Amino acid sequence: MIALIQRVNFAQVTVGGRIVGRIERGILALVGVQATDSAAAAARLLERLLGYRLFPDDEGRMNRSLAETGGGLLLVPQFTLAADTRKGNRAGFSTAAAPATAQALFDLLVAEARARHAGVATGEFGAHMRVALENDGPVTFWLEAHAS
Repeated sequence: MIALIQRVNFAQVTVGGRIVGRIERGILALVGVQATDSAAAAARLLERLLGYRLFPDDEGRMNRSLAETGGGLLLVPQFTLAADTRKGNRAGFSTAAAPATAQALFDLLVAEARARHAGVATGEFGAHMRVALENDGPVTFWLEAHAS
């Protein structure tokens, strides 16, 4: 699984004019599911999301994780992250998981995140979403997680 994560002061997802997910300070994670992903990859990605150190400590160094700060986590499904962009001028999606598989793994990630961390919000799978955010830093990382 892939997550493009951003440290944010706030982020929200709107679908059809209604806010479906919103957080204050925390992490916005755009999540892509690849065809080879499994429940183990979702579990590993969650470990990385909660433990990745991207918040400043008292000396301003990125030494604190989301689990330590208690910030919000906004998980947004984004299948285009799993696209094959290695050649040409148009993305191919043969590397992305089938929609039913991707939704099941995304839903698993969300359920496990909510069981382990307060303040989890989501986008809406398969919907046309508008994502608004204020990136803090800017701090943006690309995380990949594979089954061990």
